Amino acid sequence: MVYAWHDNGFTSWLAGGPGAGRARRFQWREMIRILFVCMGNICRSPMAQGVLENRLKEQRIQNRVEVDSAATHQYHTGASPDARGVAAAGRRGIDISRQRARPVRGDDFLDFDLILAMDADNERALRELCPAEHHGRVRRITEFAPQLRGDEIPDPYYGGHDGFEEVLDMLEMCMHGVVDELHARLDVRNTTAV
Repeated sequence: MVYAWHDNGFTSWLAGGPGAGRARRFQWREMIRILFVCMGNICRSPMAQGVLENRLKEQRIQNRVEVDSAATHQYHTGASPDARGVAAAGRRGIDISRQRARPVRGDDFLDFDLILAMDADNERALRELCPAEHHGRVRRITEFAPQLRGDEIPDPYYGGHDGFEEVLDMLEMCMHGVVDELHARLDVRNTTAV
């Protein structure tokens, strides 16, 4: 079992109590954490989360990788994924219906090992929010599928049902590379175990 030192930021103590002010929270963790990000967190990033979670189960490493998704905008906070995406994913045996949209939080840049944006606009927005020392964690998901013709996962929100199927196809292609990256990181952690 491998444990990584993880500083997940500052938290406030109760005002006026012992240790009032800012104090660091530290935790030991062994899991790799990955966050998918799109604009509203109701189409692309929830589908990406579902596709990867499904792939992790197939690889039997679901207990070693935690997956989440978030939005760069707060338009849909608390909303369920788009019904067209839920249906398209469901046809592939992937259930994303229980996910709920949330915005990216400051702690995400400390808590997640990989933060994968769906397109250039969302990558730019993430880099503006991200502390400079964690910029290496922010990447574009299409880096993991060089065979794709474009370098972005298109937003299917304003299109029809076919757009969601196309996005799922692209995400499936990306996840081959993402899973390879996760295996490499897990192997490194295994070799550093004491």
